[in-house]
Amino acid sequence: MTVLEIAPKNYRSGFVALIGRPNVGKSTLINQFLGKKIAITSPIAQTTRNRLRAILTTPNAQLVLVDTPGIHKPHHLLGERLVASSRKVIGEVDSVLLILDASEAPGRGDSFIVRMLKNQSIPVVIVLNKWDLVARKDRLERIKEYENLLANNEWPIFCCSAMTGNGCDELIDNLSTSLPVGPYLYPSTISSDQPENILLSELIREQILLNTREEVPHSIAVTIDRIEEIPKGSSAKKTAVLATIFVERKSQKGILIGKGGSMLKIIGKAARLQMQKIIDGPVYLELFVKVVPDWRSKPAILAELGYKGN
Repeated sequence: MTVLEIAPKNYRSGFVALIGRPNVGKSTLINQFLGKKIAITSPIAQTTRNRLRAILTTPNAQLVLVDTPGIHKPHHLLGERLVASSRKVIGEVDSVLLILDASEAPGRGDSFIVRMLKNQSIPVVIVLNKWDLVARKDRLERIKEYENLLANNEWPIFCCSAMTGNGCDELIDNLSTSLPVGPYLYPSTISSDQPENILLSELIREQILLNTREEVPHSIAVTIDRIEEIPKGSSAKKTAVLATIFVERKSQKGILIGKGGSMLKIIGKAARLQMQKIIDGPVYLELFVKVVPDWRSKPAILAELGYKGN
């Protein structure tokens, strides 16, 4: 059993859900907050599938940041479960951080989420992310557009950039004060409670998102089949990771493997380099690709891959 440190007097702690449409920068913001990579990111919408919890411990508060899948109109059972997961977490946290893409004018997806949050009796903080992409001459008008979206809600609004870090310190301070007084919820030295196999599978999926054609990313899932240490003489041990990539069509398998296995080698090399930062040592990574037709709409397969219904 882990013994937690005693928190200072009037210390604050709690859970904060990051909510928003796909690709608004939720995962990038978490990585910026922690100063290191915890959540995978890519330009592809709906990158986040798992409800990752990152732990940010400051001298004044401990924020458990819950990264959620982007809220969107689902087109298959997997999408339905991801959106349901995001909506469910709102009732399980102490505060909500609604992230909006300031580089665009408000859209119907933003309006839907705002209406949903209005029915909740929970503190909400608004983040206009990607503020660095808004031209200075357009900033005042953009803020007015989002104030109109929020109507008469008295939710505080912060402008920041998850990429550059501008405005993030002020945002963390505000979030900290919105949390209840409480003890450490996790040891102050850890930054995530995700199991190792989930973190490793997400690193592989990230490289697939970054390196393959647009038709492939949403149709893939990754499972870690085995993690074991391989003795390497009298020197440091090497960790072997065996993983399976699931796709829905043979054509997608061909894209992932590439000519002469070239694409799979690119994905494997990049994922292995990221894994070594987590495992803190050399990694041997072996990838397999398996075709499971229409897996995103099959309850049994989704359950096997960890995407269970509520």
